[in-house]
Amino acid sequence: MKRKLVSVCISLLLLLNSMGFIYAETSFDVKAKSAILIDASTGKVIYEKNPHKKLAPASITKIMVLLLAMEALENNKISLEDEVVVSRNASGMGGSQIYLEEGEVQKVEHLIRAIALRSANDAAVALGEHIAGSEELFVKMMNEKAKELGMLNTHFMNPTGLDDESHYTSAYDVSLMSRELLKYPKIHNWLTLWMSKVKVGKEKDIEQVLVNTNRLIHDYKGANGIKTGSTSKAGFCLSASATRGNLTLISVVMGCDSSSIRFMESKKLLDYGFANYTSIPILKKGQLVKRLPVNKGKANNVNIISKEDFSLLVKKGKGKKVEKKIVLPEYINAPINKGQKVGEMILMLDGKEVNRVDLISKEKVEKASLVDMLLKIVNKILGD
Repeated sequence: MKRKLVSVCISLLLLLNSMGFIYAETSFDVKAKSAILIDASTGKVIYEKNPHKKLAPASITKIMVLLLAMEALENNKISLEDEVVVSRNASGMGGSQIYLEEGEVQKVEHLIRAIALRSANDAAVALGEHIAGSEELFVKMMNEKAKELGMLNTHFMNPTGLDDESHYTSAYDVSLMSRELLKYPKIHNWLTLWMSKVKVGKEKDIEQVLVNTNRLIHDYKGANGIKTGSTSKAGFCLSASATRGNLTLISVVMGCDSSSIRFMESKKLLDYGFANYTSIPILKKGQLVKRLPVNKGKANNVNIISKEDFSLLVKKGKGKKVEKKIVLPEYINAPINKGQKVGEMILMLDGKEVNRVDLISKEKVEKASLVDMLLKIVNKILGD
């Protein structure tokens, strides 16, 4: 009887040991209504808890405001030096603010800084009005961008995150817009600031000290974003990002009971990711992959590059047999647009496809005219 009991105990111990990874995954919990942890490079989900639950987002709404601002800057629709005249609507925003006055002038850069650090509602509305022409039109842009990013459980009613029954998002959707925001290098100029100042008022006679509401920037190794939020309905929320080595992680917690809990749980998520995963860089955005022959073009060849940074997320201690398969035609016909998709690189890990990236044309190649074709023939003959 004793022998049987010992045998059963040993069997159970062996079984539990073999299931250690599964046990750790299923027992890991976060004190939030909803949470997610993703790899910023690939978008791969590492941990999730009610990721698609629709919840009030509070000021993490402003991640979308910052994203649209970065997009407008990149497209030269606005500039950091643009002077924005603050409207009555913007100056009348409640909640977190820098107390802008109706009619005062602020530069776009100052508004972005106030949003990123102070989470200023008045600055968010003023910036949105400058980008779109009105708050209503800007909210429409926010919802259109959400749809474009595949944020299926999101609907915005304002740029501030102030509570509204029809204003909601999910942890997964927040991770999508957070990941997109981090693709703009310029945004890190503000997300990583701990303290700054801005002068407000028509006479610029009042100095507002801005302290980043995301305290992880100050006390978590590698922290580089992103945004806090809190209201009575939303509870305490945080989208946090950090980079260590080649790995950048994004954690989102929503509906925490206190500010300290949101930071504690975000650290827990990030710590878990860095302890258990690593990232293998494959390609950098814009890296040359191949020179491809062009048929009937003014140029004989076109440079094919990676559309974006490309890496592989792997669990530490697991297999790392990486294979790259480049799918490209032997040649391409002109005309070719700059940024045109030409092929793909497929990434295989231990024989299984895990990711793929678009390969695009680095430059524009126009179709050759009859004269161009004749000149090519002549040059070829003379060259021979």
